[in-house]
Amino acid sequence: MASLIPGFEYDIFISYRQKDNKGDRWVSEFVEAFKTELESTFKEEISVYFDVNPHDGLLEIYDVDASLKDKLKCLIFIPIISRTYCDPKSFAWEHEFRAFTEQTSKDNYGLKVKLPNGNVASRVLPVRIHDLDNEDIKLCESVLGGVLRGIEFIYKESGFNRPLKPDDDEKINLNKTRYRNQISKVALAVREIIQGINSDPVHVLKVNNFPEEPLGNFKKEDETGKKEELLKPVRIKLLWGILMIAILLVVAIIAYPKIFRQDTLEKLRSSGERISVAVMPFQNMTNDTTWNIWQDGIQNNLVSSLANSDELKIRQSESVAGIFKSNGLTNYASMTPALASKISQKLDANVWKIR
Repeated sequence: MASLIPGFEYDIFISYRQKDNKGDRWVSEFVEAFKTELESTFKEEISVYFDVNPHDGLLEIYDVDASLKDKLKCLIFIPIISRTYCDPKSFAWEHEFRAFTEQTSKDNYGLKVKLPNGNVASRVLPVRIHDLDNEDIKLCESVLGGVLRGIEFIYKESGFNRPLKPDDDEKINLNKTRYRNQISKVALAVREIIQGINSDPVHVLKVNNFPEEPLGNFKKEDETGKKEELLKPVRIKLLWGILMIAILLVVAIIAYPKIFRQDTLEKLRSSGERISVAVMPFQNMTNDTTWNIWQDGIQNNLVSSLANSDELKIRQSESVAGIFKSNGLTNYASMTPALASKISQKLDANVWKIR
């Protein structure tokens, strides 16, 4: 029987340790009672995977990944959490519990879904049959990525606790829970989770035959697109600001020779010669590599702007780049002021600026 939602093998996968199903066969009885409750909770047929193999998991001769890969494609995973289940060495823990959380975190709906009432629930629905040690609780939470919640089937009296049975008296049970009521709670929790999955926008996309992409990817792409749209005008303004500052700096060098190389510039002015200027590539000194493209861009824009001056003789950026290559420079970050001065001398430039 297939799942209610196309693409899934089962609606529910029940995971347990065989140790917890010996003697009074508590897990098998729970599954039978649970299936009966599901029939009265859902109009549709709910498919449940429950491995009754007496061995603890699939036999070693089987290909575990191939055998479980399809079976773990389910809407809801119900682990029977006991003292023995919390064992990283066990088959159920490693190949079912951990494998499901990892696999589900990457599928179209994710590990957590939004319920019709607005709350959020995990697709892992633990059924606890023992009080656990703190170490076991932390172990479970490390896999779930959050607080261990679930529905308790624990009969408790002073000094001990054990799995709750159908004939246990809730008046004597210190937890005051009744087996029949807890079964109903599990079925209703399953119903809420499936309703949440059915109302997920990703399901609508599937029905309309759009490419199957995780909802998280859509959100990330949308958020990235919005950020890029917001950053574009900021970057343009910043680049124009840098360009204008560079132009003003060069103008200041020419207009105020007393500050910048007074003797050289005065001699050039009096001789009627045009001042040679070499514009070096700009260095991206931020941690954002997306700005690297503007190292040459600002240089070219500045060369074009200054080329209209009658007093300046601008060395073309191609000439500057050629000398850079001849000096073995592949990274602008390695360009020191001394090296830039040497390059400007080869270009016969009276003024050079590096940023």
